Amino acid sequence: MKKVLLLAAVICLVSFSANAQARKYLNLGGIGTGLYAGLEFPVGSAITVGPAAYTDWDFDGLVLAAKGNFYFDDLFGLSSDWDVYAGANVGFRAGGDSGANWGAQIGGRWFWSEKWGINAEFGGGSAVNGGVGVTLVL
Repeated sequence: MKKVLLLAAVICLVSFSANAQARKYLNLGGIGTGLYAGLEFPVGSAITVGPAAYTDWDFDGLVLAAKGNFYFDDLFGLSSDWDVYAGANVGFRAGGDSGANWGAQIGGRWFWSEKWGINAEFGGGSAVNGGVGVTLVL
């Protein structure tokens, strides 16, 4: 667990200083089994990394993960109102079946203003289940 948390901290610190003019995101929402929150920091023109947290509706379990996403916007020729991405995550689950976890996710966003959008993400593995929520551009 210490190695996973150290890796997440290093990724966050590196991402704070990388590509500062690119967009940073705060994602909040609900999934079928609970709530999620995550930050994304750019480390390249099409790559973001950041921490994420997931919990069930009863707050009995908690997943802390480091996520990385690759954005296909340029490849698909999408306008700046849309994002489409896929990525992977690794983290630690605390609660009933605690332990290391990993997973993959795909998702997209539509921005209705310069600061706000709606996101939808679908995932598999032992960490990310996906969900629907809002995105704030930081």
